[in-house]
Amino acid sequence: MGFVAGLVIGLVVGLGIIVLFVRSENSRSKRRNELATTVAAFARMTVEDSRKILPPQFYPSWVVFSQRQKLTWLNQHLTKIWPYVNEAASELIRTSVEPVLEQYRPIILASLKFSKFTLGTVAPQFTGVSIVEDGADSVTMEMEMQWDANSSIILDIKTYLGVSLPVQVKDIGFTGVFRLIFKPLVNEFPCFGAVCFSLRKKKKLDFTLKVIGGDISTIPGLSDAIESTIRDAIEDSIMWPVRKIIPILPGDYSDLELKPVGILEVKLVQARDLTNKDIIGKSDPYASLYVRPLPDKTKRSKIINNDLNPIWNEHYEFVIEDATTQHLVVKIYDDEGLQASELIGCAQVHLRELEPGKVKDVWLNLVKDLEIQRDTKNRGQVHLELLYCPFGMENGFTNPFSPNFSMTSLERVLKSGANGTDDIENEKAFTQKKKEVIIRGVLSVTVISAEDLPVVDLMGKADPYVVLTMKKSGAKNKTR
Repeated sequence: MGFVAGLVIGLVVGLGIIVLFVRSENSRSKRRNELATTVAAFARMTVEDSRKILPPQFYPSWVVFSQRQKLTWLNQHLTKIWPYVNEAASELIRTSVEPVLEQYRPIILASLKFSKFTLGTVAPQFTGVSIVEDGADSVTMEMEMQWDANSSIILDIKTYLGVSLPVQVKDIGFTGVFRLIFKPLVNEFPCFGAVCFSLRKKKKLDFTLKVIGGDISTIPGLSDAIESTIRDAIEDSIMWPVRKIIPILPGDYSDLELKPVGILEVKLVQARDLTNKDIIGKSDPYASLYVRPLPDKTKRSKIINNDLNPIWNEHYEFVIEDATTQHLVVKIYDDEGLQASELIGCAQVHLRELEPGKVKDVWLNLVKDLEIQRDTKNRGQVHLELLYCPFGMENGFTNPFSPNFSMTSLERVLKSGANGTDDIENEKAFTQKKKEVIIRGVLSVTVISAEDLPVVDLMGKADPYVVLTMKKSGAKNKTR
């Protein structure tokens, strides 16, 4: 009897296991079919379809949706013809770049020229191209380029002391996006009148400087000066909005040139908590400001000796060519006398963040390098007041000193004359109003009299004078 019961139980358990196994296999098969169907559906989807279905957080970090088309065919042809490009373009680039370097040559150098310039045997690689919507009368393309060059570049540098140094520029690594504009479109082959090209974005620019047969660090400040010269020359001569225009068909293409569109008024107020660069005493800070790093367009403040919280209250004007892409750069240095100044920190303000006609008061944290975003070291802050005025906005300019603002009768007389009216009939008056907005807070004090002063002279009188002080500026009234 026990045998029969065990046999029945075994059959039941076995059948149950078989049923569970079959159902499990059927379920797995169904899931595999559903997965295969899903994969097939995803395979047929476009990039735009997948981006609509799944938000970005569902994709792993290594998945990147690029809007740029691959250029494998162009890279293959460029690699094939690069030896000929190297021979043909090296001398042309050399003669074109030397005058640009001369424009940005630091004052510690007497001359800065190439003694050797070849592009090398490694061709740049274009990693993608995209079309930018930019009006009906032009075609705008952006091409991303990566170049790890083995160029042979030697700079012949001469100092005012008569020392000549051959400096090699090597280990060049560059990644950036070039913009090509074909404009205007015409009905004559090749269907466009001119080509404009510019470096739209500089993602990476690395290189190494080495004195042939010596050490570049033997001359203090030389390496930083040369590196800054090269970077400034590239940034200001080809970085957008600066553009190079190549006429293809005869015609007037002056409308493609870079033109001023407005004025940026800057008040350098003060800095605080600056890093001390001196071993004995305190730093002697001064500020350098520019929108374009040309020497004649760079503004420099006065030097405040032995002070980590300097107050300048100085006003500058900068011509703006493209408020959407340009930015104001502020660099704070420690003056070292006859030696090269040491950088304390720098900061920048993008002009697109400014509202035209409205003063913006900002405190900017100083960093070591504007290219490095993750600089958390405290180097101090700089205080600016900014006013951007596009050309042609005279009628829309809001002046807080106009009669529409609440002012006392004395304030109106001081600002507008005895009749209390504003005269903004011409450009000179408008310019003056802008300066009044950015250079504001003038305090006029009249010392009238003093009474009941103590006797300090032997003759029973005194020779009093008055000293007025506000922050670090002062005035002394003569003795009466």
